[in-house]
Amino acid sequence: MLRITIHNDPGFLTFQLEGKLAGPWVRELEDCCQSTLASQRKSVLRFDLTGVTYIDAAGKEFLAAMHTEGAEFLACGCLMRAVVAEITDAPVPDCGGPKREGENLT
Repeated sequence: MLRITIHNDPGFLTFQLEGKLAGPWVRELEDCCQSTLASQRKSVLRFDLTGVTYIDAAGKEFLAAMHTEGAEFLACGCLMRAVVAEITDAPVPDCGGPKREGENLT
C-alpha cells in the first residue's frame, strides 16, 4: 500500500509518500503526478521518501525519470538514502555501519 499526500507550498510541490512504492502503486503515483502537474507547475518538485519502506525496480525507474526532470528527494535511514544515491548517481552515504577489512577508520 502507498499513501500519497500532496503539499502545495510556495515555490514547492511535494509528494509525500508513505508505504511501499512497488507494483501497481508505481502506476498510481505516475497518474497522480501527471494529473497534479498538468494543473500546476511549481519551481521545485520534491518527493518526500521519509515514510517509504520499500521501492521496487519500477519505482526506482520512475523516481530516476523524475530526477532527470529536476525533482529533488528527501530521505532518511540507510536504505532510502542509498536508493536516492543510486537514483541520483551520488556517493552512497555512510550509515555508520562496521568498517570492512582494509578501510580507514578515520
